[in-house]
Amino acid sequence: MTSAAPPTSRPRLRWLVPAALIALALVPLAAGAARLVELSGGAAVLPEAPRSAAVPLPLVVHIVSALVFTVVGAFQFVPGTRGRRPRWHRVTGRIAAPAGLVTALSGLWLTIAITGADGGLLTLFRAAAGIGMAGSLALGVIAVLRRDLARHRAWMLRGYALGIAAGTQVFTAGAWLAVVGEISAASEAWPMGAGWLINLAVAEWLIRRPSGRRRTPPGSRTAPVQPVG
Repeated sequence: MTSAAPPTSRPRLRWLVPAALIALALVPLAAGAARLVELSGGAAVLPEAPRSAAVPLPLVVHIVSALVFTVVGAFQFVPGTRGRRPRWHRVTGRIAAPAGLVTALSGLWLTIAITGADGGLLTLFRAAAGIGMAGSLALGVIAVLRRDLARHRAWMLRGYALGIAAGTQVFTAGAWLAVVGEISAASEAWPMGAGWLINLAVAEWLIRRPSGRRRTPPGSRTAPVQPVG
């Protein structure tokens, strides 16, 4: 006979996942907030970015929507909210999903406005990530409308993984600097691309691991519960 975990410890453990996700994205979140302050006339604390500053509207839209998507989306991963508190999951999902779509589309807007057809490999990676993120979130919404919760979870997880890759890219860029040296315009694509790839790999592992699959009756693709997200 095993003893149950102390009741006071479980609520704290439930918040570890969203706290870890927000911590991962803390550097890009702080950088985005600082850029907003700068664009509003405040002191400049970040390196100058003349190309993105030349298109402030998509930049502001991208930063604000990314802040909302990252923070609100993290709370979609609080264990138990899909079962015991589905209303919480639905409400936060209805905020996070549109914010994520705006983040992806404004990122594509920025990519086109800044580099256009003259971009290199990094532009290709950014465009692929933006399209992949928007497509994943759209497919996740379609899946939940069809009450296919397993596909909904999988596509939303992929979309969120792509959306918070900026946090992982802080570490991949740091690893590149430590091993290779200075990041040039030509080599910038590789640590950036590695961040997206790592996040997608983790998402796929979470989706495909046996404990991460929703248990449904044999031959059933959906679960008879209210739509979430």
